[in-house]
Amino acid sequence: MDNPFNKILGSLKSGFAKRSQSVVGIDIGSSFVKVVQLKKKGGRAVLETYGELALGPIAGLEVGRMTNLSAEKVAQAVADIFREANVTTKESAIAIPLSGSLISFVEIPYLVEKQLQEIIPIEARKYIPVPISEVTLDWWIIPKFDSATTEVSESEKSSITAGARVQKADVLIAAIHNEVLMKLKSVATLNSLNAGFFEIEVFSTVRSTFGHDLVPTMLFDMGAGMTKLSIVERGIMQSSHIINRGSQDITMNISNSLGVSSSRAEELKRLYGLSQTETEEGKVVAEISSTVLEYVFSEANRILLNYERKYNKTVSKVILIGGGVLLKGFKEAAEKNLEAEVLYGDPFAKVEAPAFLTDVLKEAGPEFAVAIGLALRRLQELD
Repeated sequence: MDNPFNKILGSLKSGFAKRSQSVVGIDIGSSFVKVVQLKKKGGRAVLETYGELALGPIAGLEVGRMTNLSAEKVAQAVADIFREANVTTKESAIAIPLSGSLISFVEIPYLVEKQLQEIIPIEARKYIPVPISEVTLDWWIIPKFDSATTEVSESEKSSITAGARVQKADVLIAAIHNEVLMKLKSVATLNSLNAGFFEIEVFSTVRSTFGHDLVPTMLFDMGAGMTKLSIVERGIMQSSHIINRGSQDITMNISNSLGVSSSRAEELKRLYGLSQTETEEGKVVAEISSTVLEYVFSEANRILLNYERKYNKTVSKVILIGGGVLLKGFKEAAEKNLEAEVLYGDPFAKVEAPAFLTDVLKEAGPEFAVAIGLALRRLQELD
């Protein structure tokens, strides 16, 4: 989907006299930096290179651990992965982590553009727990769908008059911490990047992962420190939720339960995951991992049911992305707990790549959904 927050993007653009024909999407997470470089050829997005770099060792921690690095250290990590992956362009787009933003969904009467600009900041204060001066604010009207129509047209919106029946609009409001934006801008500046835009990660993911799906679908994104859940219909995000559990919680529970180092716990998690094994060690690791995921799946089910009750629609499909969902046995556990069709996200399917990389890219896809989504939009902006 296209990023709706044009005012934010416009305020952060910078210009260079000469533009490259290649672009790079940069996903700076809490535990990894991921990059994907694309170019356009014959109307298709072509993969040139991709790569990831663990941030844990930079902070003196193990691979996979969450970090909170300074802008200077993050910039160095970006420079390192550019060098390792042989990224050759400065034309870039950078993801804003969901943890650095707040997304709210509100319902207000349909109003003309000028009136909305006045009422949105007032409404936002009800949902944003920090002063408005500390965030960059933007909003977007969410199209409404039913079985017969696609969305409310502009002419229908403008036909609302003072004496007419009041119609309601669902509005997505996003508030991004100014400190987060400044940090990302510093990372771009320190690497001499032409950052065309900064985008909240979930919008990048929807762009790279979804097609023209008509049915409501849950996007299930498990990272190191949190799990992000979104309901998407016809490529439009309808709701967003955060669960404060992630793959690092599994690692730390294994470490504490077995009395081993976090690095050894990470190895055991990757080795056994949720799979049933003949060894006692494997069984214990699977049991510990399942305990953490039971809470995550329970919350995901609650969100699914609430959405279905509110809109009288069935969420019959779940798409998995993020490094955490690559745990052995995760897909099967998700199918059992969520009682829905569960698929791994395959964002590399939207780009052209050598045939011999098909299996590798399909396996890596869930981890690179954000970076690919960023690069796809940046490629469009260069046209």
